[in-house]
Amino acid sequence: MYQIFVSGGWLMWPILLCSIVVVAISIERFITLKSERIIPAGQLAQVWQQLRNKELSGDRLKTLRDSSPLGYILASGISNSGHGRDVMKDSIEEAAGQVIHQLERFLTILGTIANTTPLLGLLGTVLGMIQVFADIMLFGTGNAAELAGGISQALITTAAGLTVAIPAMVLHRYFERHVESLVVRLEGQATKLVDAMHSDLFKQA
Repeated sequence: MYQIFVSGGWLMWPILLCSIVVVAISIERFITLKSERIIPAGQLAQVWQQLRNKELSGDRLKTLRDSSPLGYILASGISNSGHGRDVMKDSIEEAAGQVIHQLERFLTILGTIANTTPLLGLLGTVLGMIQVFADIMLFGTGNAAELAGGISQALITTAAGLTVAIPAMVLHRYFERHVESLVVRLEGQATKLVDAMHSDLFKQA
């Protein structure tokens, strides 16, 4: 395996580095983007109960803000709820924008690697084929086995680039769809809080 890697030329090293980055980002995103970490079960109901009982003091609001991305959004909305529905919605949207930015962290890098590694592989193959044709010009085509070996080595970087790019692309698409799903759920939870806090029933309480 090592001999195959070395025979691919110096471009195999950046391709290897890209593969390590893909693995690292994927592990980090799988852990960070767990649904229960982003949207803890029952958190909205708990917050609503605390609001109804007037138990959501400054310290508890800070704890809520630091508890999860959903808690951060809810706390931002509650902090500005006294200024009207529109102001509350604007503060929630601003907080949601920051949360979405964190959810999408590293995904651009993953997408870039998915698009770049095939090009690195193709570049390695082109450079290898240039070397093969240069050898043909110098030594002729008398040794077919050696010629075939040179072409085979030239194609190694393309295979390596595709081997990294395909999983990177699949993972990038998966994480994008997962983030979109989480954002929809976050928006739904925040909308429920806004509607509940500005309902006539809550105002009368």
